[in-house]
Amino acid sequence: MATSVQENLTSSNEKYASSFKDGKLALPPSQKYAVVTCMDARIDPAAAFGIPLGAAHVIRNAGGSAKEGLRSVIISQQLLATNEVLVVKHTGCGMLTFKNEDAKAVVEKNTGAEGAKEIEGLDFLPFPDLDQAVKDDVEYLKASKVVKGEVSGWVYEVETGKVRRVV
Repeated sequence: MATSVQENLTSSNEKYASSFKDGKLALPPSQKYAVVTCMDARIDPAAAFGIPLGAAHVIRNAGGSAKEGLRSVIISQQLLATNEVLVVKHTGCGMLTFKNEDAKAVVEKNTGAEGAKEIEGLDFLPFPDLDQAVKDDVEYLKASKVVKGEVSGWVYEVETGKVRRVV
């Protein structure tokens, strides 16, 4: 039996697919850039950052981490010819609210010793300062020998929908 989330996916997709006309878009993004941003459900990158379908890669993960997103950035640039990266973190990010040991304690409480052992060496990549985290991620990408082109860092304000450049 399908869950309500699964039913929404299939019914919404039927409606979307009934008028879909973009099946011939090229695989590489037409505007040759990638965005690394957070998975936060309050962010709609296409709408907030003006990204039409097929224009850019949008790489999402908890906190908009460049370290976690590096594999995807490399694929985007080296295999699919993008040459610019926008790192966009946001206000009110959950990654500002905890430390590694806090996350590990919650996992252990919820899953027991086996779960705790599984994530023993995992860095959840939390950060205490939003602007500094943006600067650190931009510096990380710029220092990489496999990342090319322009790298800039931004903060999206979930309260207003506006972005501001950090670096």
